[in-house]
Amino acid sequence: MSDIFRKKPISAFEADMQKSELKRVLGKWSLTAIGIGAIIGGGIFVLTGTAAHYHAGPALALSFVVAGIACIFAALCYAEFAAMLPVEGSAYAYAYGTVGEIFAWIIGWGLILEYAMGAMTVAVSWSGYFGKFLKMFGVVLPAFLVNDPMSFANAGGSGFAMNLPAFIIVWVVTYVLVKGIEEAAGANNIIVLIKVAAVLFVILVGAFAVVPENWIPFIPEATMIEGENGQPHQAYGIGGIFGGAAAIFFAYIGFDAVSTQAGEAINPKKDIPFAIISSLLICTVLYILVSLVLTGMINYKDIVGDALKAPVAAAFEKAGKPWAAYIITTAATVGLVSVMLVMMLGQTRIFLGMAKDGLLPEFFRAIHPTFKTPFKSTILVGAVVSTVAAFTPIGVLGEMTSFGTLFAFAMVCAAVWLLRIREPNMQRGFKVPALPLVALAGMATNLFLIINLSHLSKLLALGWLVFGVLVYFAYGKSHSKLEKQG
Repeated sequence: MSDIFRKKPISAFEADMQKSELKRVLGKWSLTAIGIGAIIGGGIFVLTGTAAHYHAGPALALSFVVAGIACIFAALCYAEFAAMLPVEGSAYAYAYGTVGEIFAWIIGWGLILEYAMGAMTVAVSWSGYFGKFLKMFGVVLPAFLVNDPMSFANAGGSGFAMNLPAFIIVWVVTYVLVKGIEEAAGANNIIVLIKVAAVLFVILVGAFAVVPENWIPFIPEATMIEGENGQPHQAYGIGGIFGGAAAIFFAYIGFDAVSTQAGEAINPKKDIPFAIISSLLICTVLYILVSLVLTGMINYKDIVGDALKAPVAAAFEKAGKPWAAYIITTAATVGLVSVMLVMMLGQTRIFLGMAKDGLLPEFFRAIHPTFKTPFKSTILVGAVVSTVAAFTPIGVLGEMTSFGTLFAFAMVCAAVWLLRIREPNMQRGFKVPALPLVALAGMATNLFLIINLSHLSKLLALGWLVFGVLVYFAYGKSHSKLEKQG
């Protein structure tokens, strides 16, 4: 059993970097754009509505502050690791080189949950905005083609139902990812510019439509309300702020996605840390400002029905600015595509890193001879993400993503501290200031937010991790390259 704690030598990571078949074409600003592309999306355009209505009320801005603080601690730890081990695999690779194989596997398994569920959540979010976009031109899709079976039944429908737009958009993104990283990064850069412009538009124009009374009381009194799943749960108050932070946390995983692109970065030791920290800081400020404007324009109690799917656009409609809703809906419909793109990109690079170490089958490391992308795993991810997105409610998907993210962040904070103790003389292009304090704070805040997730999401995520451990002992352990090396 001691073999499960074996660590991958740093020299092995360096050898992997030299043998990589991926194209190194990403500079620091392209990497930063990838981070922003993943962060700005469902968090601003969709989950602000559900988090305000079901959790925090006007105090949603404080939820974003809490989530941002938790992320900053983890981002600093990610940056130190990225400067030392600039390889694809993100937190999985960091753990493999520091705390051992079993922990690396568990983190990798958690990251699979994070990215897959993240892509599914955004696919459903995109479908909501796409439906709103079509309605602006008088096109209304049948309810059974834009809702998962559970949501369709809750709305009084019966018979077959699937979210067809979510299914289709995932396959469009899959095609782009198979074609190549340069094409994907180029498309992402354009979309990021559109999204940032839309977010600034929301802040600047929305500020003039704020009704201060909507912020009173800023922290509503804690009370029991009917949750998104139809079950009663306690919302608002201080607990609601933390519940909101946990619910919207997945919106911050863009900087984590940056670290999965190390194999395609031109100067990963410098550019990855820069992109991680800059993308997080930029987006945290934007999130806080948008949440303040949103809850000032529309009362959190009025974010119901279709407004939950497209809350920002709904706020401008309620403020008597329907023309602004056209701009926002169009930007969100385009912008959410880049979030899916980065989530699925990160997912396949995690698979690639694990397959290179023998913990997953060779299927996951197959590189296309022309496009130089892991095309087989990309197609598989597209198939799974599209199918689940078509048949699952967004609330469950979002919280499952948050669990995978929070779990990985807590483990990275612990691992970077452990490595600093074990290997104090290792060359580090970036060092976390006041590391013991930052690492402890990162672990505490991320674990605390896990506790604040719904009971169902914690049970499902725990089941996923237990299943992952079984897979490790059934396949990963015996096929590990370290096992074969003896």
